[in-house]
Amino acid sequence: MVKTHKKEVQWAGRSLVFETGEFARQADGAVLVRYGGTSVLCVATAADKDGFDCGFLPLSVHYQEKAYAAGKIPGGFLKRESKPSDHEVLASRIIDRSIRPLFSSDFGREIQIICSVFSYSDDSDPVIAATIGASAAAMLSGIPFSGPACIARVGMKGSGGFMLNPSRESLEASQLDLTVAGTLDAVLMVESGAMELSDEDMLLAIEHGRSAFAPVIDAIGQLCKECSEHTDRKKSGKFASYYNRSKEQECCVSEDKVISAIDAESGRLSSVCDDNDKERRKALLKLIADDVFRSLGFSGEDGKSCGTEFEEARACFDKMFSERWKFFVRNRIVSEGKRIGGRGANDVRDIHSRVGLFERVHGSALFTRGGTQAVVVATLGSSKDAQMVDSLDGVRHETFLLHYNFPNFSVGEVGKVGPPGRREVGHGNLAWRALKSVLPSQEEFPYTVRLVSEITESDGSSSMATVCGAALAAMDAGVPLKRMVSGIAMGLIKEGGKVVVLSDISGDEDHLGDMDFKVAGTEKGITALQMDLKVSGISMDILRSAVKQANEGREFIMSEMKKVLSEPRKKISESAPRITTIKIPVDKIKDLIGAGGKNIKSLCEMGAEIDVSQDGVVKVFAASDDISKRVVERIRGTTVVPSVGDVFTGKVVGLVDFGAFVNFCGQQDGLVHVSEICDRRIDSPADVLTVGQEVVVKVVGFDKRGKIKLSIKQAKE
Repeated sequence: MVKTHKKEVQWAGRSLVFETGEFARQADGAVLVRYGGTSVLCVATAADKDGFDCGFLPLSVHYQEKAYAAGKIPGGFLKRESKPSDHEVLASRIIDRSIRPLFSSDFGREIQIICSVFSYSDDSDPVIAATIGASAAAMLSGIPFSGPACIARVGMKGSGGFMLNPSRESLEASQLDLTVAGTLDAVLMVESGAMELSDEDMLLAIEHGRSAFAPVIDAIGQLCKECSEHTDRKKSGKFASYYNRSKEQECCVSEDKVISAIDAESGRLSSVCDDNDKERRKALLKLIADDVFRSLGFSGEDGKSCGTEFEEARACFDKMFSERWKFFVRNRIVSEGKRIGGRGANDVRDIHSRVGLFERVHGSALFTRGGTQAVVVATLGSSKDAQMVDSLDGVRHETFLLHYNFPNFSVGEVGKVGPPGRREVGHGNLAWRALKSVLPSQEEFPYTVRLVSEITESDGSSSMATVCGAALAAMDAGVPLKRMVSGIAMGLIKEGGKVVVLSDISGDEDHLGDMDFKVAGTEKGITALQMDLKVSGISMDILRSAVKQANEGREFIMSEMKKVLSEPRKKISESAPRITTIKIPVDKIKDLIGAGGKNIKSLCEMGAEIDVSQDGVVKVFAASDDISKRVVERIRGTTVVPSVGDVFTGKVVGLVDFGAFVNFCGQQDGLVHVSEICDRRIDSPADVLTVGQEVVVKVVGFDKRGKIKLSIKQAKE
């Protein structure tokens, strides 16, 4: 007999249901979440054995969308799901970032959470259901987890009208797309894209989402109470060794002795802290660690130290040294106000930018801030270059692409070269959100725009360097951005009851700090925001302070960027393709295409790509202005319907006693009577015209057979 537990709550106008006990019973924790018409199975499992020590929490989260959830069969040659889409990767990151701070960092076992979408309805976001379900599954698993956590999505309509967990249709018309996760007391994660939203509206939106957590967290809590027997069994069984472990440090030298030896080197540690060079700091810090290690009697000459294998002793020492270095840096910041490199809390590192780096590309920029450097290249393409996205919502085509690459050499390392990982996809998406709202419409600028950021150096916040470099590269390519966009990464140190917010954090400050808070936007407002925490939440007061300080930093960075390029180029690069948009009558589309596509194929053979929409809008994509002009003339000649009063430029193709025949738009011919050639009387058209001569003509009427009557004389009036 299957024993199941179920909890239901009404949330944001829809029914939210948690079910456990029937599915995935061999997993440590499993919850089926039904929200509206969406169902997601969330499963949490940990390895059987302790000892997984990799320097970080060994948590992996996998969000999976199945095509059958929307009643679809996967497209393409393979009719099954394969590698994760970018959307699934981004969703996995959202879930991971929302719950990771709540796991015990000393739990030395690999943890895996899998969220599978079994049913999909566009009225309910499956990522919201998956994140809530992951929190509930972790609570039921017996894995040390200080939850539950909740997540909400917030949209905005009009002036300050917030929407909680809006439908996909409502979100498309929203000025804001914000996701916020946290507990009842604090915020854990924020991810947002916005249409230049003010600081205050962004903070109100975060608070609006956070205020909706209570009923969901209460429902998860009640479910866990009903299933406490299951959780207790895990704690006394599979995870008993963790909960009953000794708290003593297993090392051949006491922790106090190691700390005293490290503190004795405070002068050298301060010198390292003041050094601006990342690689030199790393080398000097290793020298200090080696000296302290030897001073404690760890010679390793005989392969052993204090009866312990040398490698084990060194690993134990390195862990303590790393923790003490972390404390030293953090304490120096909160007590002396001095950061790594000697900066103050609000200081931004030196900025250097250039544009127009390469001849053949359509636009390029170099953005360097401290030890972080991004080379960003812009490419303009046609509508055929748009990215097709096949999701549970259907197929769409994206005309703005931003890709981020992070090679190993950017941090002075050697490693595997392969396809982009989760980090690359996530950072690229954040920069994409930052620029999306300032791009021109397809009617204003009918190009597919691709920006590629190559990180050539990294020492903190390469994603924000990508935002700055991408804005400069796009403007260098002639993309008419509405406004300049800049970005900054903020950090946080909470130590001994003191709180310090840091502007423009370096890589070491990111590693040693408690927060990575990235804000991008224009002088008008915020366009993207992302926050990740290593502590179990921060208050809205701290968040408000961080947003204000970030705004000041963004303004400074933007002023430095504008010294290089303050507005988009008036013209696109000579090497960039040309797009000309014209409108033809809908009933002339068939004439443009021709029988069996013969006519449009001949136009393409002239060196152009042609895109024809059902409403008669024709886009001509050509490598040069000359090709574009010739193709457009041919199209107009095929599809134009001349009216009385229209003026055209044409060529004389024949002369007779009573007038001249003129061809215009490539495919149209008309007669200019001898009396309509010039103001004075002439005996013959040949007196003033020659075959092949270019003339401006005006349509003055049609004869009984529908032939066009033209006038050179009236075209001059």
